[in-house]
Amino acid sequence: MKFSPNPSFISLNCNQGAVRKVLYNAEGEYCLTCGSNKTIKLWNPKKKLLLQTYSGHGAEVMDADCSCDSSQIVSGSQDKTVIIWDVSTGAPVRRYRAHIGTVNCVCFNEDSSVFISGSLDGTVKIYDAKGHSREPIQILDEAKDSISMVAVNDHEIASVSLDNHVRRYDIRKGVMEADCLYCPLTYLKFTNDDQCILVSCQNSSIKLLDKSSGSILAEFKGHINKKYRIDNGLLCNDSYVVSGSEDGNIYIWSLLEGKVEHRLKHSHNVVHTLCIHPSNLELLSAADNTLYLWNLEGEGEQFEE
Repeated sequence: MKFSPNPSFISLNCNQGAVRKVLYNAEGEYCLTCGSNKTIKLWNPKKKLLLQTYSGHGAEVMDADCSCDSSQIVSGSQDKTVIIWDVSTGAPVRRYRAHIGTVNCVCFNEDSSVFISGSLDGTVKIYDAKGHSREPIQILDEAKDSISMVAVNDHEIASVSLDNHVRRYDIRKGVMEADCLYCPLTYLKFTNDDQCILVSCQNSSIKLLDKSSGSILAEFKGHINKKYRIDNGLLCNDSYVVSGSEDGNIYIWSLLEGKVEHRLKHSHNVVHTLCIHPSNLELLSAADNTLYLWNLEGEGEQFEE
């Protein structure tokens, strides 16, 4: 795999105030943007086509996720609620009011049978996505500060908090393990092989943790992350680490060598959200009110307009 020295990109104005989160659906055909104007928007980014707008939150939308069949969306907001949406109609299906603080993060599990939310109130809550109850089926309340992000795989839930801890919950065994990294933590991602966790820290570093031992296997620096939640990710079967930055760049590191390989420059001060395409060498990013779609390979190759 070789990156183009001048990757092509397209951009579009989302008209959502500030874009808080961008993500692909499961197949990577469409994407969602969450806005400070209380809306979620569904796009075909390559065609710059707005497909649907979801309105119903009472404050900024902080995060969202698509179900595995792309039929539903779950979203969390500063209004302290979680909403399940019908993708095709744009209508809210169910609204949950289980948190007493901003809902910072939400996600479905792999088969979308449950969904998970993390909040400023320090709790992670798990809900039955197929049932009609508005109450969580389980509450994880070990954190001492705001939950920044949650992630889930086949049998584990992981969370990071501003209390400096990564927590991993083994659902099968009913066991929780915690590791302190001695700085506020803002984002995490399981590696594709599920053996490690990539954690963004508010001391301008990203740490790769061995999941079984909690030891730090690698550390990536060069970007700036001191104030905001900054998304990270992995490219090309975990060969490259990617992160936004508060200096207006996306940084790409070699996982093995730990050095910065590329910087993607934005015309804004902070790039805090990004999402990597599930199969192609492409990524989405957002800064202020603008969505960017980057093609990282093929010298001179352009996206279809």
